[in-house]
Amino acid sequence: MPVTMSFPQRQKPDWLKVRLPQGPGWARIDRYHREQGLHTVCRSAACPNQGECWSRGTATFMILGNLCTRTCTFCNVQEGRPVVLDHTEPARVAQAIHELGLRHAVVTSVTRDDLPDGGAAQFARLVHEVRARAPGCRLELLIPDLAGNLHALDVILAAAPDVLGHNVETVPRLYPQTRQGADYQRSLDLLAAAHRRAPQVLTKSGLMLGVGESFEEIFAVLADLRRVGCSLLTLGQYLAPTRHHHPVIRYLRPDEFQQLRQDALALGFVHVEAGPLVRSSYHAEQQFEEAADACKLPKPA
Repeated sequence: MPVTMSFPQRQKPDWLKVRLPQGPGWARIDRYHREQGLHTVCRSAACPNQGECWSRGTATFMILGNLCTRTCTFCNVQEGRPVVLDHTEPARVAQAIHELGLRHAVVTSVTRDDLPDGGAAQFARLVHEVRARAPGCRLELLIPDLAGNLHALDVILAAAPDVLGHNVETVPRLYPQTRQGADYQRSLDLLAAAHRRAPQVLTKSGLMLGVGESFEEIFAVLADLRRVGCSLLTLGQYLAPTRHHHPVIRYLRPDEFQQLRQDALALGFVHVEAGPLVRSSYHAEQQFEEAADACKLPKPA
């Protein structure tokens, strides 16, 4: 039976409680965020780890504006008609990465179906700007599906990010209810093409759990991701941003996440972050370090 928006929101278990944002690291990024007019997915998507990550001095930047052209029912990013592309954005984000002294920066974006290349050129410009302004910083990109445009993907890969991520988010059966405008096979094809065309770039994906999927469906998605060469994985609990979003169907226990992590590692993923509060960029620097060691990738000095 299709999931509808009439499900009641379930009370969060104790293991999902998080600390309030605080500390000098959080205050510094919060001030920079406001003064420079930059967008972070930490705030736009109401990430539960904002306090922890910002207190450690890490953040995930969001480019291509803050309005998304799709209407996914799980996401807190605002939907609407995007403004004209800001060509100063890559340089401003790169300068922020430099001034904040980041060693591993994660950059994602809204989906821009209004742009012929889905924003690929903006991602490429950002990589070049970061290499020029913060050459010691590794760069992880979390990209949209680019509407399946593999020429646009080539533009991003040519800029040579260290990690290329694209989240499948959930199991194929739940796409009609949660990811309107997206296509599961298209996402797999994008990851497969990235691995095939640039095998030196680590590919990464993630799922939010508790949306109504079965464990059998999760395992099938993990197997699909391994078949297309995906080596890094994140598994986290879906948290409905408001009562108007897709409901939480189930809260997975911490031990269930750990079992899923072991199952994913057994399939051949190089590194897996799994837990109730895990998000795409959670512990991204540590994840890359371990994957780089396992894959014998060069590291910056």
